[in-house]
Amino acid sequence: MKQLALDIGLATGPTLANFFAGPNEAALQHLRLWAGAGSSQATRSPVPTYLWGEAGSGKSHLLKAVGAALREQGGSVGWLDAGTHEPPEFDEGWSAVLLDDVHLYSSAQQAVAFNWFVNAISPGSGSQRWVLAAGSLPPADLPLRDDLRSRLGWGHVFQLQPLDETARRAVLRQEADARGIFLGDEVMDYMLSRFSRDLGNLMHLLDQLDQYALRTQRAITIPLLKAMLEAE
Repeated sequence: MKQLALDIGLATGPTLANFFAGPNEAALQHLRLWAGAGSSQATRSPVPTYLWGEAGSGKSHLLKAVGAALREQGGSVGWLDAGTHEPPEFDEGWSAVLLDDVHLYSSAQQAVAFNWFVNAISPGSGSQRWVLAAGSLPPADLPLRDDLRSRLGWGHVFQLQPLDETARRAVLRQEADARGIFLGDEVMDYMLSRFSRDLGNLMHLLDQLDQYALRTQRAITIPLLKAMLEAE
């Protein structure tokens, strides 16, 4: 299948508002206390938070949404994932430290994550910095150095559950509506029956389909989806 260029301006970025919580409402409400609309110093506990769950359960969405919310409020964050090979030094000006896909960290990345974690919770500056981390396994099972693993499990821990089919359909419908496109039931049936049901993959497919429809000036139908897949 041809890899289609995406117009990022058309895509809806991850936010706390567009996260379809389903069975993960408790985790979402917890994050809103720190970074959601109406959050304040009074609601911001410095106790770290760790999210875990299988691929597609929404971990990266939530970390990116928290980062976006804090930046909109004038803050800045430190971000580290398995693809970050030259992370910056810890910055005293950060509002939070966000550690994604910690189960994939190399030894060097684990050292950086530990350094950031210790600096973030240090009472030296008197500010409340948050550590929000995510991985595919519960803290005790993470293949990490002992001091980092124990700290990730020290605070609030939430297991995220993947959405069922009804919820996946609702998310696809919500995202399509946000883009101003009509996604018929037959197209949705085709997407859910022929492709990975991982929500991240479905969102990527919708990105591609939206862009292809715009480029070809055609409505989103099953023939259009097939034509996109067959395009060289």
